Amino acid sequence: MPRNRLYTLRDPELNEELDALIDHAARVYGNTRGRGLVRQVLVTGLRLLRDGASLGDLRLANRALKELRHSFRVFRPYANVRKVAVFGSARTAPGTPEWDQAFGFAKRVVESGWMVITGAGGGVMEAAQRGAGRASSFGVNIQLPFEQLANETIAGDEKLINFRYFFTRKVTFVKEAHAFVLLPGGFGTLDEGFEALTLIQTGKSEILPVVFLDRPGGSYWRGWHRFIRSQLERPSWISDDDFALFKVTDDLEEALEEIENFYSNYHSSRHVNGRLVIRLRVAPNEVQLAALNEDFADMLTEGPIEVGTPLEEEAGEGPGLQRLLLSLDRRRVGRLRQLIDRLNDLVLERSSSPGEALPHEIVTWPISSDELGAQEEEEA
Repeated sequence: MPRNRLYTLRDPELNEELDALIDHAARVYGNTRGRGLVRQVLVTGLRLLRDGASLGDLRLANRALKELRHSFRVFRPYANVRKVAVFGSARTAPGTPEWDQAFGFAKRVVESGWMVITGAGGGVMEAAQRGAGRASSFGVNIQLPFEQLANETIAGDEKLINFRYFFTRKVTFVKEAHAFVLLPGGFGTLDEGFEALTLIQTGKSEILPVVFLDRPGGSYWRGWHRFIRSQLERPSWISDDDFALFKVTDDLEEALEEIENFYSNYHSSRHVNGRLVIRLRVAPNEVQLAALNEDFADMLTEGPIEVGTPLEEEAGEGPGLQRLLLSLDRRRVGRLRQLIDRLNDLVLERSSSPGEALPHEIVTWPISSDELGAQEEEEA
């Protein structure tokens, strides 16, 4: 098996034994894909032994890897179903407008074919879990010394995952969710909202819809939005384009529309050899492409936006989808979101144009792990 030089042990005998172990395991499990990456995991473990890592460090690394492996296994059967992560206060009482809003949103989004992920606790999380129903729910629980027992809807379900570490739990949320909806909450809710926006703004996660959903007539997120405008944008710590990365609303239907419209044409994207590949149901025609190049020239580092074909590096990802290729200024993610919104508008434009039919099938495809920003290539 070819070896990555950076993950070759100094002892030749250990290298041979490691290769033999991985080859044997691949035959036993009937899976040869990703052997190079598995080898890197094992080499990293052996190097911890070589480094004389403390028992505390070994426990942390071991527990984190086990938690991630378990979460991958739980979510894998549902990879082709889009999921929305719902956040909000664990202390929200049943019968309050926020509780009812979370319940109603989850019920509606599941009726549209989505599944719901929550932190599995009470309050807003329990409301969303009940609205979604057990069969369409995932619980991503964090073990705390207080207030975070799994709610009745998800307790005991195979789709409930209990995490010890916040960071592995956050990785799971970001990796598995195709949209984020945040209702009013405390430090944890604000942390999740800022974390999602930071990862999207910096290109460390797939761009996706983020909705701050208030109670009807509520001012919680409008007040937050005013703070962002006055304290972050005015000193130019964020740009005006960054406000395209999220939506603030108190209307349940508007929140649902924001999420569903985002995927009406846009499917997913990934960076390949310095270029961004955007996957679409419907590609722009020549006139529309020319307009996009004129209107979004400021976000390009070189060359125009082009309609292309699937690249070799994308083999098997998003079959049947159209491609746009562009060289994106990675600091202009807000502008990228605006481009995606324009591309989604093409569905409406094309469907209303005589003689131009849209494909009937909406392809759902799991977001690959490299959309988290770890662009490491798998060994042969």
